Amino acid sequence: MLLVYTYKVNNRIRHIFNLIFHDLLQIDLNFTTKASEFIAYDGPKINYSFHKLGDEIYFFPANLLFETEIKQQTIEFVEFDGIKCPFPVFKDSYFPFDPFAAAFYLTTRYEEYLPFRKDKYDRFDASESLAFNLGFLKKPMVNIWANKIAVIIHDRFPQLIFPERKYRFIPTIDIDSAWAYKQKGFIRNCAGYLKSLIELNFQEITDRTKVITGIEKDPFDTFAFQFELLKKYNLKPIYFILFAGYGQFDKNINVFNRKFQSLIKSIADYAEVGIHPSFASNSEPQKLYTEINNLKSVLNREVTKSRQHFLKINFPSTFRNLIEADIAEDYTLGFASEIGFRASICDPFYFYDLDLERETPLRLFPFAIMEGTLRDYQNVSAPDSLNHIKPIIDEVKAVKGTFISLWHNESLSNKKRWIGWDKAYEEMIKLAQPVQ
Repeated sequence: MLLVYTYKVNNRIRHIFNLIFHDLLQIDLNFTTKASEFIAYDGPKINYSFHKLGDEIYFFPANLLFETEIKQQTIEFVEFDGIKCPFPVFKDSYFPFDPFAAAFYLTTRYEEYLPFRKDKYDRFDASESLAFNLGFLKKPMVNIWANKIAVIIHDRFPQLIFPERKYRFIPTIDIDSAWAYKQKGFIRNCAGYLKSLIELNFQEITDRTKVITGIEKDPFDTFAFQFELLKKYNLKPIYFILFAGYGQFDKNINVFNRKFQSLIKSIADYAEVGIHPSFASNSEPQKLYTEINNLKSVLNREVTKSRQHFLKINFPSTFRNLIEADIAEDYTLGFASEIGFRASICDPFYFYDLDLERETPLRLFPFAIMEGTLRDYQNVSAPDSLNHIKPIIDEVKAVKGTFISLWHNESLSNKKRWIGWDKAYEEMIKLAQPVQ
């Protein structure tokens, strides 16, 4: 067991120390506010306070973990191992910055509680983030710092054994629209024809007609290919289904469509299924509860996993609504415009509600790669995509973390703008597989 000395133990301290030592490094820890108890203890220990007590492992703290309000932080940085790290301390500390305050700021998404410039979907964009601006968005810094702390402790206290961690790969698929043309109904298909006619997009008219008449397969119907890959590589994926009423940004098949419900049941035979809460539900919680209940009735089982449509998160209301709806795991934490680590961590962790100053039972599973980021935001070609994906996977493997990818059924169609992305997906799977 590790003993941590600090002058005050509050919820922030407990949360971030448990995240680093219990969740990431997998060791037990205890706290003391008594200097005499700390000095007398001859086992593994660290001092996280404003004063050294001797020749112990010492981390000088920034003020962040001892504050009780959310306020604009003046973020300075210091270079450490070639990386700009926030919350410098410039004291007689093992690190020239406070890794616990930095990890808390990054994983709680502190900056997303503060005023920020929103993108066109009212989201917090990657360009606004500290990780992007300090240049470490593509590195899981919290994992890296945790591992460095473990080395320091083990060097001083070799009797403390840190369990061997195992790298994990979790592929996830979002189904925003199960089919491009099929099962859309007469009115929506007529509207589609009219739109194509106005835009003089005759190829789209031809494609829609061939699918509706059964001459060709619907381009979004890539499920047989997906199931083939699941068996071939022994994958355990999670599917997130948009199961909502029709809206401006929510355009999946009608939730009462029997073919759609049958597809969902068949997916559940191969993989775990979670809810993809609609864009509209973010501002209307009652819609969230309705969508979850409708999906539960189709699956005839509980729905405990989610990922927000359009990756739309409002801190803290989005996650509070999920907790209220008995969601246990959320997989939204990632950026649309940049690949990398939105919370600077590549392992699941518990959501800390800064407004309420407490840890919640909701676990957040951050993803690192979305194909739409590469194709739509960064104009990366399918053949070149692996040059962007592989370094991210390598970073996760280096810290033995959890690599989570996000793809869509339509991007595996090998049609139109997604030509070649089915092959890129399979190559990514090969790269991401754990070594047996």
